[in-house]
Amino acid sequence: MQKIIGWLKAPEWSPYAGGVALGLLSIGALLFTDRLFGASGAFENIGGAVMQAVSPALADNMYWNFVMPAGLSLGVIMLIGIMLGSMLSALASGTFKWRAVSDDQWIAMFGPNRWKRWAALFAGGILLEYGAGIAGGCTSGLAISGGVQLAPAAYLFIAGMFASGIVTAMFIYGKRY
Repeated sequence: MQKIIGWLKAPEWSPYAGGVALGLLSIGALLFTDRLFGASGAFENIGGAVMQAVSPALADNMYWNFVMPAGLSLGVIMLIGIMLGSMLSALASGTFKWRAVSDDQWIAMFGPNRWKRWAALFAGGILLEYGAGIAGGCTSGLAISGGVQLAPAAYLFIAGMFASGIVTAMFIYGKRY
């Protein structure tokens, strides 16, 4: 038991053990809740709730009434759980820190300006959510949940995700990535 607690408190986990744990969690979620993992819809649920508060007339449409209902969904609960779980993990391992710019490599390439980092994160988040909408799901929905079902599209997506990540890192960081 002490060994398991020590492993849980480690700052970095084995990617293999983490992958197995995520796969088992995904299978368990499918068996017990009859739902697959997916987080991108949670942002649309939250966006719909904000739109209902700001402009109820604009929020009264087919999309937010039936496709992605505004408000608290299982995806929103999962998103909150991801944030709380990662914070608890960082606290347990003693690596929790509040930082505005957390990446030393970013600082070396672009400087310590917070606005640049936050602008890049915001723009990247918009692109990611837009891409998830086009693809019909986010990384967790396509790669993890699709992989559990052995869907060929999931493996094509994973290959494309890694290839585009490598190209993006080469573009942003050049030979220093």
